[in-house]
Amino acid sequence: MPEMPEPVSAAERGFTMPAEWEEQRAILLSWPLNPATWEDRRAEVEATYAGFAAAVSHFEDVKINCVRAEQPRILKLLSEAGADAARVELLDVPSNDAWCRDHGPVCLVNRAAGTRLLDHFRYNAWGGKFPPWDLDAAVPEHAAALLGYERNAVPMVCEGGALESNGAGLLMTTESVMLNPNRNPSMSRAQIGDTLMRSLGMDEILWLKGGLFCDDTDGHIDTLARFVNSNTVLACVAPEGSKNTPMLNENLRRLREYRTRLGRPLDVIPLPLPDPVAPPDGWREETLPASYANYLLVNGAVLVPSYRQPRNDARAAAIIGECFPGREVVQIDCADIILEGGALHCLSQNLF
Repeated sequence: MPEMPEPVSAAERGFTMPAEWEEQRAILLSWPLNPATWEDRRAEVEATYAGFAAAVSHFEDVKINCVRAEQPRILKLLSEAGADAARVELLDVPSNDAWCRDHGPVCLVNRAAGTRLLDHFRYNAWGGKFPPWDLDAAVPEHAAALLGYERNAVPMVCEGGALESNGAGLLMTTESVMLNPNRNPSMSRAQIGDTLMRSLGMDEILWLKGGLFCDDTDGHIDTLARFVNSNTVLACVAPEGSKNTPMLNENLRRLREYRTRLGRPLDVIPLPLPDPVAPPDGWREETLPASYANYLLVNGAVLVPSYRQPRNDARAAAIIGECFPGREVVQIDCADIILEGGALHCLSQNLF
């Protein structure tokens, strides 16, 4: 059996991964500057992205990784999108890509002490799929230094989009990502689970099986199932005949049969997927992994992706909005963003 990585300190020191509905200090983003992504729609994507960042700024602070040379242009785009300039800070931090949920740090809290810790997992661009990723892999270290957080280096490959916390010690993730040999081939399931619990300060793990058809991430949890309170989960479902139906049905079965360590079942609310979103001819995948579960919670609001499907978009916004009473529901058009495989949650990382 392979040796365990060096122990990580978060759990032993009283830190835990909070739920995303808890009070946040800021949202961390990485501006999409890679010319190889959204190649034919860069202007549209940057305008959408600026609108997304502006929407966040109406509710809380926004920290954006972007190299200094691009900052005047980005500030102009943010201003045109109506951002609250007082709540926006540009960080001179380079990145290879825009998916800050995955290359950014995972923020933990020690509620008793009122302190914060940033977990810095190893990063390899979803199993080595999209080189280079050297700049992305260094983002947590830069963020910790610039924002004044303590950093905890975790000797295991993991992306933030693979992690979902109920805020009370229960972590939800997928076997298709965390047990994939393209992440940590020398570690067993038990070793991976133990490292996750100790590095995130969690007590138990709910393992779903896998993800959406043609998902570059291999099945991140944030496109599949999300906690809306400590005991309730929104879970994606698909109609019969969809290529996603067998996997989502298996995930749904596991959610409904799960019992917490206290013996409690979970309440499960179905969240229908949008209709299939087709990529341009010759794209690397035959369909795009569009999901309404890729929403983002900010202070006082929930930002929900839309895909230019008025009936489906409205239904999803209503379901998600009912799960977060008292929060404003803001829909963000992600029909161009999804071309590269993600949406609002994938683009962002919460800082508590």
